[in-house]
Order: sequence, then structure tokens, then C-alpha cells
Amino acid sequence: MFECTRPECGFRFPAETNDPAAGCCPRCGAPTRGEAAFPARPPQVTTPPEVNLHLEALLDNLRSAWNVGSIFRIADGAGVKRLHLCGTTPPGDHPRVPKTALGAEKTIGWRHHPNGPSVARELQGAGYHLWALETSAGAEPLFDLLPMSEQSPLVLVIGNERAGIDPEILALCERCVSLPMLGIKESFNVAVAFGIAAYAMLHTR
Repeated sequence: MFECTRPECGFRFPAETNDPAAGCCPRCGAPTRGEAAFPARPPQVTTPPEVNLHLEALLDNLRSAWNVGSIFRIADGAGVKRLHLCGTTPPGDHPRVPKTALGAEKTIGWRHHPNGPSVARELQGAGYHLWALETSAGAEPLFDLLPMSEQSPLVLVIGNERAGIDPEILALCERCVSLPMLGIKESFNVAVAFGIAAYAMLHTR
């Protein structure tokens, strides 16, 4: 940590020790002094929890590469097996995806397809159950369905940030689930919603 030496400012910020820019306060330009160092983070040695559900996701016509990158990173952490990127959804090798995926685009299996309903029908034919994460009327609160008892592989369908899920894909979904919203907003950011739903479905006991 570095701190501005000007008492009227006192701005604190993290920076690499050898970063020349750390010598000047980014707020007022005054000299800084080095403060406490962050403790070293030991490598994570944890036993992954047993996950009985095989979960994949279909991203239908997402607009934001940053949302897609965040979903890659969440999928990697939660244990989602594969992403099906459809329509306008940026592919895993889009130059902006790594900015939020931080390498997860190389660890999570993915494929890109121009037609979402075609992929949805293909997955259904292969024995997958499709669940839509949507705020439409009649959607069931996801937490009412936990813990998951589904044994067959399942695909969680996420729709466009503004328009939602393609009606043709929605008609193929066996269930439509939603997250409770207690404030004035009707929905979460698509990556946030995916993260909540994926972790709840995979790790609720």
C-alpha cells in the first residue's frame, strides 16, 4: 500500500513496489510513502466439493464481451462443464473476453453457434434438460427448487441483456426459474444472475 504524504489528501492505494507511478499520488500528484505490504497468498489447497449435477449453460445473444468473460470465470469456479455461445454472444476467443475471464476462457469448454434454437434442440435430443433463467411471468423462484434433485444433465439458458431469451428457445425449456428481487430493480446484471444461479444449483446441500 502507498499513501500520499500530503495531510490534506491522504489518498491510499495499492501498487507494485517497483512501479514508478507509485511514487506520486494519482489524486493530487504529491510524493507518496510505502505503507504496509500485503501478505503473500499461499496456494489454494482445497478439496473440491462433490458436485452431483452436470450443468452446462447456453448464452443466447448476449451483447457484452465483458459479461461473457465474467461468465467464463464464474463457470470455472462453480464447476459448470461447458458453455454454448449462440447468436451475437461473443466467442471465447473474442479479444475483450479475457479482460474479465482472466484465463478461464482456456479452461472451460465452449463452442459458438449462429442459431440458438438449433443448439437447444440438439441438446434436448442428447438428453439434456433445459431451464431458462428469466424474469417472465410464471417463473418459479429458483431457491424453492433447491437442493437440486435433477440427475440428468441440465443446461441453464441465459438471454440477451435487454430482450431476454429467444421465444423459440424459451418454448423448449422445461422450467423457467427466477431470482428474488427485493429492491426497485427487476433483474440483476446477466453475469451476476448467472453466478448466483450456478452456485446455488451446484453447491446447495
